[in-house]
Amino acid sequence: MEALFDSGMTRLVGLALLPAVGMVIGSILAEFWRLPPAALGAVLHGAAGVAVAVVSIEMMPRILDDIALWQLVAGFALGAAASILMVKALHRTLRTLKLGSTGAWGVYLPVAVDLFGDGLMVGIGSAVSSGVGLMLALSQVVANIPGGVVTIANLRDKKVRRAVRIAASASLILPTLVGALAGYWLLRDQGTAWQNTALAFVAGMLLLATIEDLVPEADEPAARRVWTTSGFAIGFIFFAIIALKFGG
Repeated sequence: MEALFDSGMTRLVGLALLPAVGMVIGSILAEFWRLPPAALGAVLHGAAGVAVAVVSIEMMPRILDDIALWQLVAGFALGAAASILMVKALHRTLRTLKLGSTGAWGVYLPVAVDLFGDGLMVGIGSAVSSGVGLMLALSQVVANIPGGVVTIANLRDKKVRRAVRIAASASLILPTLVGALAGYWLLRDQGTAWQNTALAFVAGMLLLATIEDLVPEADEPAARRVWTTSGFAIGFIFFAIIALKFGG
């Protein structure tokens, strides 16, 4: 029990909150800044670009550095399966609580998965060294602001009540903390290959949630191709710059 309150755990919680801070800032901005539907679609494509960049730039190089083929396949496949189960659970929850259309929450889901992935990366990084955990956390702060904007803006556009939107914004902190604690406690004594298997699991969840939920929602406003393509490219490049600057 004492370990729960040591400086290492305090540092981990602090690092885990950093990615969520960006989301909350974006959520607050969205309450006072209404995006036109076409602009929202372009920004959603930007968020998709960030998610793909997280996997391809931040996660996959770490995963492929030390992992067996079967671990990579199993981790990614289980992550994809988890994404399907999460969508089914989301649909049941929406029908039960009558919180709004599924599409409105199709953006929230991949953003929450993204934050869980951020937390897991921070937890795994902190299990390796505090420096790695700090770098991973800092790389997500600014990059996650657009995610908070599009999540709350999309919920508002779909007529979800403000009280529910505020609760959704506050709840974005939870996936990060859960991911960080899980990554740290489950993997701190494991070898690099098993830590990378966990990252492959997150990559599967994040990519499937992005392609199957976020991108279709981003296409709904029917924004011009030049804007959606530019949004995706800008999101990818933006995260790449942050990752390279802070990654060293």
